[in-house]
Order: sequence, then structure tokens, then C-alpha cells
Amino acid sequence: MVMQAASSHLASHSASAPCRVPASEALAFLADGLQLGTWAFGCWQAEAVGGGVVRGRSLFDDSTSWVRPTADAASMTVVYHVGGAPDALTPRIHALVQADPAGCRISLHATRTADMDDARWLRLVRCHELEVLLIQARLERRAAGGSRVL
Repeated sequence: MVMQAASSHLASHSASAPCRVPASEALAFLADGLQLGTWAFGCWQAEAVGGGVVRGRSLFDDSTSWVRPTADAASMTVVYHVGGAPDALTPRIHALVQADPAGCRISLHATRTADMDDARWLRLVRCHELEVLLIQARLERRAAGGSRVL
């Protein structure tokens, strides 16, 4: 896993992990808003609300979050449009899937917004470092014949 220390001087952060599944499978998982509710600490228990938007809750403060994932198969990316209301979403998080001989590498990239204080930024950084591991575990378990990813 690649990590950068959280700091008020960093404008972005990336975390990645290898995954022993085909890149196309990883991309489909990352683009599925309902699956987001199984690995994103800020959008737990996501449910569809229409227009490709899901609503979930933060495990930190139970606040409601709204996310619209949009995938681009050509670039193997997913952009997560995030916000506090379904009509106020901005592209803030990006996922990238890179094929490799063993499967793929999954990366989450975040850009710090101007209104994010140091504590909130540190929490986002640490969450992404764990979330890539959750994604990896869920995909690999399913590939190994484990229970279906919910």
C-alpha cells in the first residue's frame, strides 16, 4: 500500500492495494453505488435514491452522505461525486484500476477541499488507507468462492 502522511500542506492523497481479480471486475465493483455502502466509511449501508445517486451514513457521526459514482471504462476510473445533498454533489474522490499480471491495483485518490480542516483531512486519509484493503478483501474473497459481496 502506498501512503502519504496527512498534513495541512498536502492537497491530495493516494492509497492503493494489489488485488487478485481481473481489472474489469474491480472496476464494476467500484462503480456500483450499492457496493460503496460495504466499504466506504463515509457512506455505510448505501441505498439507491435515483439518478445513479446513493445515500449512506457516516460511521463517524451518522450524518447522511450522498454519492454518485461515474465510471469510465476506457480510463478504468470511477469518479465519486460527493455532497451533503443529492443536488449539491462535487467530484472529490477518484478510483483508478490498473491491470497487472496478477490481477490489478486499486487506488483511491482524494483532493483536499478548502473547507476541510486538518482533523477532517487526516480522517479521510486514514479511511482511504483502510478502504482499499476492504475493497481488496471483498473482491478476493468473492473470487475465491467465498460468499457473495453484499
